[in-house]
Amino acid sequence: MYAFEFARPRTIAEAVKALKRDEALALGGGQTLIPTLKNRLASPSVLVSLTGIAEMKGVCRTDDGMVAVGGGTPHAVVAREARKLYPALAALAGGIGDPAVRSRGTIGGSLANNDPAACYPAAVLASGATIVTNRRKIPADKFFRGMFSTALAEGEIIIEVRFPVPRKASYQKFRQPASRFALTGVFVARFDDGVRVAVTGASEGGVYRWKEAEKALTAAFRPSAVEGLKVSPKGMIGDLHGTPEYRANLVRVLTARAVAAA
Repeated sequence: MYAFEFARPRTIAEAVKALKRDEALALGGGQTLIPTLKNRLASPSVLVSLTGIAEMKGVCRTDDGMVAVGGGTPHAVVAREARKLYPALAALAGGIGDPAVRSRGTIGGSLANNDPAACYPAAVLASGATIVTNRRKIPADKFFRGMFSTALAEGEIIIEVRFPVPRKASYQKFRQPASRFALTGVFVARFDDGVRVAVTGASEGGVYRWKEAEKALTAAFRPSAVEGLKVSPKGMIGDLHGTPEYRANLVRVLTARAVAAA
């Protein structure tokens, strides 16, 4: 690592002020940033840890029936505290990485990083969630902008994520054995006015909605509704773990499994 200063603010206001310093970076759980620093791929002048801000932690139900998750909430806490409020979200959080990762990694850090194989982006996009920052509220459909890219501006912090709770939902992923990231993952959420389907781990553009499946499942919410649909391998990730064609097939298979589980 390169030398840097370390700041641990106790409030959101203190964190925002600290991030105004030149070359300052926000630090959530550090599951991506710390390895990046160890490999000298980043050289911030100061790391601003968000782990000491109590108002950014916890899971609760809001007055309008949504489930609110603080941006600094670790995966393990989401898995535990969202179990009765939003079971599918809790199950997703409980399947991220291993116990060490779940105890340190945070939902805000995961969304801000927007790894193309991360699990949370699928839940946020399929749920039609809202990302609340220190400056504004960003709808999920406008938040993700491609691999490792989001709508967040410099110095903007994810304070909270608000999830509408669907009537039925399930997340199914095919795990990469070593990292436990999603080789491909699909989150299906059924609301009164229709179905949303979000895919992660498959596309070179990052998380996306599968609109054809949404239309078919809104008309008939059963696994067979997606059996005849075709997923193009164009633009899909190809690596030593799977070809684009393999991932394209997984999208359809996992969508059907998610519907059956929901």
